[in-house]
Amino acid sequence: MLAVVMSKNARARVIQLPTCNEALGLPRPWDQQWSLRLQQVVAYETDLLGFEDIFDGSAVMAAEEQRLNQAAEAIIADIAAAGGMLEALQRGDLKAQLVASNAARLAAIENSRQPVVGVNCFQETAASPLAAGQGSNYLSVDPAVEKSQIHDLKAWRKGRDADQVAASLAALQAAARAGDNIMPPSIACAHAKVTTGEWADALRQVFGVFRPPTGVDGLLTDRADAEFTALTAAVAGLHAKLGRAPKLLIGKPGLDGHSNGAEQIAVLANTVGFDVDYAGIRWTVDDILQRVTDGCPDAVGLSILSGAHMAMVSAFLAGLKAAQPSPTAAARRLTPVVVVGGIVPAANAEQLTQAGVPPCIRPRTSP
Repeated sequence: MLAVVMSKNARARVIQLPTCNEALGLPRPWDQQWSLRLQQVVAYETDLLGFEDIFDGSAVMAAEEQRLNQAAEAIIADIAAAGGMLEALQRGDLKAQLVASNAARLAAIENSRQPVVGVNCFQETAASPLAAGQGSNYLSVDPAVEKSQIHDLKAWRKGRDADQVAASLAALQAAARAGDNIMPPSIACAHAKVTTGEWADALRQVFGVFRPPTGVDGLLTDRADAEFTALTAAVAGLHAKLGRAPKLLIGKPGLDGHSNGAEQIAVLANTVGFDVDYAGIRWTVDDILQRVTDGCPDAVGLSILSGAHMAMVSAFLAGLKAAQPSPTAAARRLTPVVVVGGIVPAANAEQLTQAGVPPCIRPRTSP
C-alpha cells in the first residue's frame, strides 16, 4: 500500500487491493471495503498528502529511475529492430518474456532461493478463522441472480424497436468494413438499446477474433529437485507405455482473466514431458469441449478463478458425457481425466469430487 502512495509524483490515483479471503472464494462487500478504507486512512489520518514528493533529491531513487529508463529503452529498441510493436505482439515475444520471467520467479520460490513468508519459510501458523465456517467467509452468488439477469435481458430486448436495432448494427458493420469511425454508429446502437454483446458480435463478424500467442510454447522451467525429477521419470514411463507423450489440455472457461497459474502449469507440464494444449483465456465451455473432441487429450485441467466453477464444471462434465468421440480417438482415452483448479472453497471441492472430479487444486490458505 505504502509503495504506491508515498511518492507524490508517482502516486496511484485508485488502488484495488486483494482482500484477505480472496483465495477462498469471491470476497464479500465487507471485505472489499478494506481497499477503500486503507486509502482513506492514508488520505485523512496522515499528513502524507500535504508534503511534496519525499523522494525528490534522493540519489538512490534517481539511480534506480535511470536504470529502469535504460532497461525500458533497450527493450523498445529491440522491438523496433524486430519490426515494431504490432509484429512483436503477433509473434508473442512480449508474452513469452512475461511467462518466462514468472516461471523463473516461481522456480526460485519453489527452490527456496527467493523467500516468501508463509510459503517456503515461516510456515508455522495458527488456524485461520477464515478457513472455518466456509459458508460465511466468502461471497456465494445465488444461481437465481443469473436467471433474473437473463429474464431482465429478454425483457429489455422485447421492449426495443427491432428494426432500429437491425439498422444500427448494419450501420456499425458498414462503418467497420469501410474503415470509418465507428463511434457515431456505436452511439446510435446505444440509443437503439443494442446490448454490449450484440455490438461486440457485430464487430467480430467484420474483424474476426484475435487470439494472441500464449507465450508457453516450448518454454521450460529450471527445476532439478527430487520431486520434479521423480515426476519427469513417471511421465517418461507413461510415454513409453502409451507410445507417445501423454496429452494435457488446459482450459480457461468464462471471463476469468487470471492466466498466470494456468500458464505456469503449462510450462511445468512442458518441462516434465507432457504434450500441452493451452490456448489462453476466455473460452466458452463449448469451445473447450470442441478442443477435447479434436485433440483427444488424456487429461483436462480447468482453471477457474471467477467463482463460476460449479456451473462451468457441471456444464463441462455434462457436455463431455454427451459428446461422441471423434474417429481419431480410437488410440486415445475416450473420457479424459478432469482436474479443476482455482478459488474453489472446500465445500465446493467436496461437491465436485462427488461429481467425479479428482480433488481440486486449491490455493494455499495459510498466511
